[in-house]
Amino acid sequence: MKGALMALFFVFVAAGASSQTAQAQQDIVFPRSELSIRTAGGKTYPFTIELALNDAQREHGLMFRKQMDTNHGMLFDFGAERQVSMWMENTVLALDMVFIRTDGSIAHIRENAVPFSRDIIDSRGPVKYVLELNAGRTRALGIKVGDKVIGKPLHNGG
Repeated sequence: MKGALMALFFVFVAAGASSQTAQAQQDIVFPRSELSIRTAGGKTYPFTIELALNDAQREHGLMFRKQMDTNHGMLFDFGAERQVSMWMENTVLALDMVFIRTDGSIAHIRENAVPFSRDIIDSRGPVKYVLELNAGRTRALGIKVGDKVIGKPLHNGG
């Protein structure tokens, strides 16, 4: 009986700590901005984005979000070009991940990243930014590797 009570206590404490962590992470504020993606075919698509600029913001990202407007996203700025690895743990939304070089060119796209997955999603080369969009947006808009992301957050116009 004592062992069962101890196990129940640890489950309760772990659940409480988990909900406190989730609440603390939900308190993170993300600045907002605008950017556009210009395709090789000449189409331009505007997005309203939240910016993940520091470690706390990048670690939290879109975790625990249950919805995101169609033309919204989150831009992760890593400060300098480097190999980037991400995952979807605690991320409810399926996402497209757009890996972007310093000049704004799209280096790689990972479509339909699976919610809650711990599988590593690799940039496949050095990038400075990752733009997360709702799953299916890149395909629906015809966004491809080599297209250009433009806006003030990338310091290349906008």
